[in-house]
Amino acid sequence: MNMPTSPHVLLLVPPLTIIILIMFLQIQTTTSSLSSPKQKPFILPLKIQTLPHGAVSLPTPSSHKISFHHNVTLTVSLTLGSPPQNVTMVLDTGSELSWLHCKKLPNLTSIFNPLLSKTYTPIPCTSPVCMTRTRDFPVPVSCDPKKLCHATISYADASYIEGNLATETFFADGSAQPGTIFGCMDSGFSSNTNEDSKTTGLMGMNRGSLSFVTQMGLPKFSYCISGKDSTGVLLFGEANFNWLGPLKYTPLVKMTTPLPYFDRVAYTVQLEGIRVGNKLLQLPKSILAPDHTGAGQTMVDSGTQFTFLLGPVYTALREEFLSQTKGLLTLLNDTNFVFQGAMDLCYRVSGSGSNSGRVGLPPLPAVTLMFEGAEMSVSGERLLYRVVDDVATRKWNNDLVYCFTFGNSDLLGIEAYVIGHYHQMNVWMEFDLVNSRVGFADTRCELASQRLGI
Repeated sequence: MNMPTSPHVLLLVPPLTIIILIMFLQIQTTTSSLSSPKQKPFILPLKIQTLPHGAVSLPTPSSHKISFHHNVTLTVSLTLGSPPQNVTMVLDTGSELSWLHCKKLPNLTSIFNPLLSKTYTPIPCTSPVCMTRTRDFPVPVSCDPKKLCHATISYADASYIEGNLATETFFADGSAQPGTIFGCMDSGFSSNTNEDSKTTGLMGMNRGSLSFVTQMGLPKFSYCISGKDSTGVLLFGEANFNWLGPLKYTPLVKMTTPLPYFDRVAYTVQLEGIRVGNKLLQLPKSILAPDHTGAGQTMVDSGTQFTFLLGPVYTALREEFLSQTKGLLTLLNDTNFVFQGAMDLCYRVSGSGSNSGRVGLPPLPAVTLMFEGAEMSVSGERLLYRVVDDVATRKWNNDLVYCFTFGNSDLLGIEAYVIGHYHQMNVWMEFDLVNSRVGFADTRCELASQRLGI
């Protein structure tokens, strides 16, 4: 999912779900040997890509969300076409339709060229895929002058990208998936020029019928996000590793009735409570569940960097964390500084004597997110994020600035709880589509990558 942030930087792309407004269609997709139960799982490296400061913004899966700027993405590399072309795609569990840049634009260096592929097939506007009207496309698909299916994807920051829907053969781990539907985008306006220049496109991974994992017909996928300088892993298929340990599972929440603020193809789980240290926050159960409009769902999103909570819950967490860290950390005390537009609990930490800018933080109380049947504990360095901002550093006499890695959804106009990838770091995340559940287990992702040969 991608969401809005302030000019102060960083959300894992598609941040709070980059609002990619996409089609929700019931389509019979082609299955290949990849969906065979005898097919071995296959693995791709998952990389954290850091972009220039204040670089990008992307979409999110609902029109009521706002845009944001970020400079971190999770990317995977694979090939498609005949002969195969290499592409790099942003991994986004909050988006559905995958798309690629198919025309060289200013500042764009990474593209897919459909003219060089024998298996590229544009979808005609008479196709059921093109003729179906859905609420997720703000601008309905239409016919271009060549009678091909033309689609426009709008972003929350008023940027957009457009092109033709098409099918192509995607390759992963030596296996082919022909007839995969994607967007071959050749024009548009984007403020994400730095990101666009380094990635070819976006891999939509939610539960919608057009998502990459749905079209591949796979029962589950997993990923493990390493630290900034390490390679993680994206695994399609079963993950039976004796070194991984048991996963804790929480069921996916399903909503059969269409509601204006509920994304029915997101990976939605039920948040039941939050602990700070050993203290349980006193929160009414009703505020943690979707209301009659669908607002208040909890989404697991690789396209958002940090975690965002609805206003009253964020305020309760903020006050309790402040109380338990009093005397351990020095508050920034600058009401004009709000990191990424939604994170207003920041601290000054002395960086003297450290040429690398790395300092030792005091022991901090863990924040535990409690779900139905499982818990996720956020501790240590994942609780605070260092703001890399030269202006801020000069303003506070070269002290380092760290911000609490939970933000206020209300400040972003987001009617949801969103669990971003920063809090999924060094956690094996499994998305089980057959059993409708999400599983996770603490691990060291760089070691997992090494064990899997990456």
